[in-house]
Amino acid sequence: MDSRTYNPRTVEEVFRDFKGRRAGLIKALTTDVEDFYNQCDPEKENLCLYGFPSEQWEVNLPAEEVPPELPEPVLGINFARDGMQEKDWLSLVAVHSDAWLLAIAFYFGARFGFDKADRKRLFNMINELPTIFEVVTGAAKKQVKEKSSVSNHSGSKSKSSSKARASESQARQPKPLQSKEEDEELDDQDDDEHGETLCGACGEHYGTDEFWICCDICEKWFHGKCVKITPARAEHIKQYKCPSCSNKRARP
Repeated sequence: MDSRTYNPRTVEEVFRDFKGRRAGLIKALTTDVEDFYNQCDPEKENLCLYGFPSEQWEVNLPAEEVPPELPEPVLGINFARDGMQEKDWLSLVAVHSDAWLLAIAFYFGARFGFDKADRKRLFNMINELPTIFEVVTGAAKKQVKEKSSVSNHSGSKSKSSSKARASESQARQPKPLQSKEEDEELDDQDDDEHGETLCGACGEHYGTDEFWICCDICEKWFHGKCVKITPARAEHIKQYKCPSCSNKRARP
């Protein structure tokens, strides 16, 4: 089925559509940022960034039909690429992408007759996720840092980075025996400290059963699966750079 013509009809389906498109857009602006940058040639015509329910993204010309079947993303993102700092340009594309996602979601809500309660429920579900702008600029992580210090993050048992490995060496020192109740309380505290950490690639929350790695440059955390890093490979990395930091280069 063509992802651009799929029409979700329930609140849950619209939210699933929203999450898929959002994941694709975040991928374009983070892990696939070099490819995205190169596709946005200022010499080309008006270009748009599309996100699809399949979690894929595409840079393309706008729809030809007027009015279009679905709300269209902002036009001409390529024209401003070389006229501003790359991070500012990516932030601008991100905030316009957030606006487009909301337009798509509430277009479906209006088209399929969502009442006040359905619209409120849909917005609340969307509002639980950080915006693309927050993920791309790191604002989502800054909000988490206000509640938990960087040293606490480095002590996480389920995350891996050069800083985390240093903390683990300290953790090998003998410790007094603790009761089962104390162990459970410490585990609960660890979950609370890291539960609001967000992946810099997909924007999803931290999970205790998932492998994470921290970029030593921008200090953002990532699911290992999102940046294609395994625990075994991480053990041999002295300084980890995320795809976005690895792709940064001087712009003319």
